[in-house]
Amino acid sequence: MAVKVGDKAPEFKLPDIDKALKGPADFRGKNVILTFFPAVYTGVCDKEMCTFQASLAELNGVNAQVIAVSVDGFAANKKFATEYKLGFPVLSDYKKEVIKKYGVEWPNFAGIEGFTVATRSVFILDKTGAVKYAWITDGQGKEPNYDEVKKVAAALK
Repeated sequence: MAVKVGDKAPEFKLPDIDKALKGPADFRGKNVILTFFPAVYTGVCDKEMCTFQASLAELNGVNAQVIAVSVDGFAANKKFATEYKLGFPVLSDYKKEVIKKYGVEWPNFAGIEGFTVATRSVFILDKTGAVKYAWITDGQGKEPNYDEVKKVAAALK
């Protein structure tokens, strides 16, 4: 079952692109935009991460911290984050434990039996870690409503 608005967000620590363990609790005092994406270097995922990067100054201005999570390894995430000059943590859920906790597993991705990735989703956590917004796609080619994400983040300021 997926995490929903009103829930306390499950805690976790995952390696970032430099293998440092990070999670939402490291950003307490800020509102966290936690975005799960299927895989680096896939068209929609690239566009999504670049859109969050383009909105970063605006989001930081309303005390919001973006954290991105994929099941890719930290080396792939590092290449991706460096190439796209992402200014927010990109974490590796290589054991696929966090996508289970959040209820955002997408099994048999691209028709490949046993290949599970994160379902594209966005959760906004307030300064205490409570879920204030939850969006989970019903199709991996869909992007979140970025204006809605910014609006909710700004309202939590």
